Amino acid sequence: MFTSISPGLIAAFVATLGASIALPVSAQLGGRPAEEWAITLESGRRLASLEIQEVVDRMNLESGEVVADIGAGTGVFSVPMARAVGSGGRVISVEVDPGFLPMILAKAALEEVSNISAVLGGFLDPRLPRDDVDVAFFHDVLHHVDDREAYLREVAKYMGPGSRMIVVDYNMNVEGIPHSNQPEMLISPQLVAGWMSDIGFEVSREIEMFDDKFFIVYSNRN
Repeated sequence: MFTSISPGLIAAFVATLGASIALPVSAQLGGRPAEEWAITLESGRRLASLEIQEVVDRMNLESGEVVADIGAGTGVFSVPMARAVGSGGRVISVEVDPGFLPMILAKAALEEVSNISAVLGGFLDPRLPRDDVDVAFFHDVLHHVDDREAYLREVAKYMGPGSRMIVVDYNMNVEGIPHSNQPEMLISPQLVAGWMSDIGFEVSREIEMFDDKFFIVYSNRN
């Protein structure tokens, strides 16, 4: 079971942060301010459809690993990943909108998880605080990135030998997916595999879970 952040708590964060949460959303494809996204991200119907615990289970995280949750939103995946890596591990929840950061920390506090840190990333660089990241996780995020290969290359700079990137995202080859009328926001397993190959990562595992999304693990060749 995962604790969602109530609309009242979201509103309180927005009131506290005020205008400071506004970022130039034009720098992110399909971007919206945090207070608008949070209502969608925390909806019960959406959370149920994500199969959060099964996704985390299939990531095969190991105790002590460092995970970067890129585009973490309100932290719905950060909390179970933090539990999976244990007290010796770490989850770095990255967001480009500072409005999400207190929401992530609030969720961690509600769930009594202490190994999550929230980091304000940039549109071109996640600005991770360490260069020994074992896993970079992108859930419904990569299609929002403008220059995807360049961004993945920046992420890779924070990762060492044996590391892996994990992408769960909508497959443009499936009819009726979100953003199907916005070609700039469509990606496919083939496109992602090409970008990953160019930066030194290769497909190591394809996981069948969703009808409209691909779930793929890419391992560092270096």
